[in-house]
Amino acid sequence: MALSRGIGSLAYLGDKRGRKTALDNLRCAFGDRYTPAERQRIARGSYQVFARTFIDLFWSAKLTADTWQRHFVINITDPEAESKAHQNGAVWVTPHFGNFELISQVWGFRGFPFTVVAQDFKNPAITRIFKRLREQSGHTFIPQENAMIKLMKALKRQGHAGLLTDLNIAPGRSAAAIECFGLWTCVPTLHVELAKRLGLSIITGVCRPLPDGRYEANLFEAIEPTTEDDTREMTQRVWNHFEKAIREHPECWLWMYKHWRYRPVGLPGVPHTDYPYYSNYSQALVDMIPESSRPHEELKS
Repeated sequence: MALSRGIGSLAYLGDKRGRKTALDNLRCAFGDRYTPAERQRIARGSYQVFARTFIDLFWSAKLTADTWQRHFVINITDPEAESKAHQNGAVWVTPHFGNFELISQVWGFRGFPFTVVAQDFKNPAITRIFKRLREQSGHTFIPQENAMIKLMKALKRQGHAGLLTDLNIAPGRSAAAIECFGLWTCVPTLHVELAKRLGLSIITGVCRPLPDGRYEANLFEAIEPTTEDDTREMTQRVWNHFEKAIREHPECWLWMYKHWRYRPVGLPGVPHTDYPYYSNYSQALVDMIPESSRPHEELKS
């Protein structure tokens, strides 16, 4: 605990670019809700939580199916969703919130082995170390190449897919425009498309670090999209659960990540300062925003 706080504080002080991004993200997301000093406290806390996440990933090698319970508090909104997932498989999603590494391991110990897509490190030796740690509770980590096909094969065998869904990607066919803290951004839709095509539930959850060293894992509602449901609306619905958790515990989210790389081109009534300094204008993002959510006056490039 002390080590994660110390490393996180040093990273906050030393990472000038990341600190600038985190503080500007907080300014844009919350406006005047927090003072500059409070934003600094939240940003520093975000670094500390991130440090704790990876220190505890190495510590988690000590966990077993018989010992993990003493370190976690589990809250499940819909217990029947787990029973259904045991029978049919499911798509499990979480953001970069709290300990997104350990919540995956816990559900592996609970009998839900995930197939997870992960980006390899440049150093193959480091990739092997993290792969071994992440797979110890029964998961299978796969590279990004042909990931969609591999995930579908796993899910068709009543398997489980684990995905991080708050990545900011370029506007395109595999993305959806959603409102994130009142700002438009582009996120992947893979979790929704998998659930729609295979008739599976999307199970959402987060893992919050507690001051006493334990973690609180919360599972929200199980979302069951049909083939007729709008992918963007389902993606927004998933995100809304996560945004609520982030608003309650903002220090748990990865604020140093560039969540708003693109901003709507010429969106009337939106001053430039409403989006972070690093964001770039994107007409493609405007084209993805549903008509019902646009201002009445015509958008101009």
